[in-house]
Amino acid sequence: MNRQELAKYIDHTNLKPYASREDIRKLCDEAKEYGFYAVCVNPYRVKDARGFLKDTDIKIVSVVGFPLGATFTEVKVQEAIMAVNSGAQEIDMVINIGALKDGDYELVEKDIREVVNAVHPMGVKVKVIIETCYLNDEEKRIACQIAKKAGADFVKTSTGFGTAGAKVEDIQLMREVVGRDMGVKAAGGIHHAKEALAMIEAGATRIGASRSIQIIESLRDEK
Repeated sequence: MNRQELAKYIDHTNLKPYASREDIRKLCDEAKEYGFYAVCVNPYRVKDARGFLKDTDIKIVSVVGFPLGATFTEVKVQEAIMAVNSGAQEIDMVINIGALKDGDYELVEKDIREVVNAVHPMGVKVKVIIETCYLNDEEKRIACQIAKKAGADFVKTSTGFGTAGAKVEDIQLMREVVGRDMGVKAAGGIHHAKEALAMIEAGATRIGASRSIQIIESLRDEK
């Protein structure tokens, strides 16, 4: 895989709470320079990204219920709608992790489905962050099954704000559960091309990274 091909897997990310408008400008300029698939920003910064990426085909991803997932479904729905109205083309939402731990799978499914139903008619994909670092393997399987049943487009490993990020074995498990037709996004702690390529080999169809340039440059260094 060459640099351009790898770049098309990457959501170039800045979700820091203190990210300034200039930080988002830099993120977008880097996305244009390296040809990343998308930028991923907090909802408040979607309008900024939209302006900086005008007349490009780079997607804008925003997050919902981030990073804890522990708010009300109605809040997640409104946050998703507002992000899309601001220019977001994909939504990465965090599941209600506590409800999953409680075994309240009906609530977890409803939480996802209502966001999906709100934005799918607007032509927007939904990625469901299951935050693997807090789940055992059985819970990961259940979370992926629920996300698929609820109509989500992707499952995603991590927020990047938990105790650990993406692991190859989690990508393998997630791909096994969701099958071929659903996306799997590896995010959190990916710093090098070798790590990104291992995730893709395991079944990831998207990479979320804040060190995207380092990933691309490390691929070049290996050649």
